[in-house]
Amino acid sequence: MTRPDPRQNAAESAAMAGAVDLSALKNKTTESSRGASTQRGSAQGGAAQANAGGSWVVDVTESTFQSEVVERSMQVPVVVDLWADWCEPCKQLSPALERLAAEGGGSWVLAKIDVEANQRIAQLFGVQSIPTVIAVAGGQPVEAFAGAQPEAQIREWITSVLDAQRDQLPGIRAAEESAGASEEEDPRFTAAEDALERGDYAEAASAYQRILDAEPDNEQARAALTQVRFTERAENADPTAIERAEAAPEDPDAQIAAADAEVAAQRVQAAFDRLIGTVKRTSGEDRDSVRRHLIEMFELFPEGDERVATARRSLASALF
Repeated sequence: MTRPDPRQNAAESAAMAGAVDLSALKNKTTESSRGASTQRGSAQGGAAQANAGGSWVVDVTESTFQSEVVERSMQVPVVVDLWADWCEPCKQLSPALERLAAEGGGSWVLAKIDVEANQRIAQLFGVQSIPTVIAVAGGQPVEAFAGAQPEAQIREWITSVLDAQRDQLPGIRAAEESAGASEEEDPRFTAAEDALERGDYAEAASAYQRILDAEPDNEQARAALTQVRFTERAENADPTAIERAEAAPEDPDAQIAAADAEVAAQRVQAAFDRLIGTVKRTSGEDRDSVRRHLIEMFELFPEGDERVATARRSLASALF
């Protein structure tokens, strides 16, 4: 196929969402299935069943499009990732989508489609550029975007799709409730929470770190570890930390202790400004130590906090 123009505006891809008849591939799929042997059909059926039970990233072809995209979209949204080997932006976007699909725990499915090997699907969607990402719900496209996007922006896009479809597609809420129950029952988290209730911060931190050692991408454990470390520092904070820091502006440890005290006192902006100022005044290991502490401090706040966004920009200016 002719390679799509990568400059195609995302709005054009979004415009076609909802205007595509996905049943156009159904007859083709049926005919292909009839030509397959019974043994092959059984194997494919087993694979589809396994995917439905535990894998939320599937490779889709014309012959599996009906079952993996159209039919599955009757239960949860299916996010179609249209990509090709020669597409460099695809190599950035696809891994981000896969991480988010795993994070979603089955509340949506990622369907990866190689447009070079499945040109009829690309034609069906009227795709003009890749990567193009299309959310299918209830058998129809509902949202779309084109081009590589930051992971945070993709997460917001997926959240908006789930919010719009939660009352229409029963599988979304079921998957979310199941994921919530699993987290509550995870004995590793229970052990960490028990240690925290006892005031044993060291053991709680160790428990969360063990989870991260086994699952480096476990965001819940990472956020909890950050909170535990900060809580311990805040409870043991020197009440004169801010005063001492004012008297020793070149002491990075004093500035870090003062920033912790300020966050504990809800003076968040003052803490960020203090550490960014220290980054500007220091160098080498001292500077890196303050930078790392500030980045860890950012993790105490929810994604999208404007104070964090502003501080990140200021930190970047201070570093470069």
